[in-house]
Amino acid sequence: MSNNEVNATQSLDVINTIDMNIATTVQSQLAPLYEKFPFFTHTFWNIPLANFIAAIIVFFFFLLLRKFLTSIVIGFLQKLASRTATLYDDKILLALKAPLSFAMILIGVHLFFTLIFKETQTIKHIINTLVVYDIFWGIVAVTEALRGLLYHATAKLNPDLSKEMGNFILTLLKILIAGIGLGTMMQVWGINVTALIASLGLGGLAFALAAKDTVANLFGSFSLLADKTIRIGEWIKVNDTEGIVEDIGMRTTKIRSFEKTLITIPNQIIANHPIENFSRRGVRRIKMSIGLNYSTGAAQMQAIVEQIRKMLQEHPHIAHKETLLVNFDSFGESALNIFVYTFTATADWEIYLQIREEIHLEIMKIVENNGSSFAFPSQSIYVEQMPGENML
Repeated sequence: MSNNEVNATQSLDVINTIDMNIATTVQSQLAPLYEKFPFFTHTFWNIPLANFIAAIIVFFFFLLLRKFLTSIVIGFLQKLASRTATLYDDKILLALKAPLSFAMILIGVHLFFTLIFKETQTIKHIINTLVVYDIFWGIVAVTEALRGLLYHATAKLNPDLSKEMGNFILTLLKILIAGIGLGTMMQVWGINVTALIASLGLGGLAFALAAKDTVANLFGSFSLLADKTIRIGEWIKVNDTEGIVEDIGMRTTKIRSFEKTLITIPNQIIANHPIENFSRRGVRRIKMSIGLNYSTGAAQMQAIVEQIRKMLQEHPHIAHKETLLVNFDSFGESALNIFVYTFTATADWEIYLQIREEIHLEIMKIVENNGSSFAFPSQSIYVEQMPGENML
């Protein structure tokens, strides 16, 4: 086997580079103790008593050191960070709090097994794997803490889609970091990641074919962001799904329906189907048919139609540049129908309902002031001749 092959399959040892040789130092201090107090040379489970006691002390020392770092050092650094103008240093310290605490526990566990001479190759691999996981956990946590900075950067490229683009880039970064972390953890166990990737061959092709839907969803998300079709917070309708966009991910888009259920739709479906975006309309339509009873005369009808039209033309919340129609429309079965078609100057649903209510009340006043009334479904029966007594 060549030197290159040996180096390629050599396992990665991380923990021994960060334990500061504490185990060696402690072990050197135990030698005089064994000479002076032979009692400590007694063993149980093949572990010298002095080593077992030292291992427990060192482990609890790092547990206390974890609390010290968390409560004092991190707390002190956060006070210093609070004096700066930016909030990102505070967020980074807060993000690193848990990974640093976990790192102290891992060092304590490593030293415990080392001092009792029970750190087998498997245990060392497990601890090294957890250390690598902790390091990349910290990197992901810092990346998440800098989310706002990423939004600020993407806002310079496209202010309208800064949040969506930022979330997308952040997801890609997390996947990249997780992939590197996974490869590093495999290296801990002596697995040649490069050779593994190269050996995928047809298996990689099969995986790519199996993942074609995921790729389609990924390109769907690109399309949604590039075309600026939808944004987070907008009210949309796709097929039979209607609600508020909560998140645009790499694979799916999450929509909160008006029944407060969360609906997840693959991006390829959204990208390949018509999207009705209600949030991007500047006006909202009012369409109604007003039925007056048949006792309404022609002069009354003409006055009512003209007054309704004038009221809408002068209303401050009607979109006067949009179509406005008020006409005596038809002779219904039980009513004379007036057709009203106009638009409010706002798309906000709550304000729209208030404007619509105002218009309804004004129309009622106009109808009442002109001596007419609203019709309701009814039928009139006309009897041409009363039956005679001989027919009873």
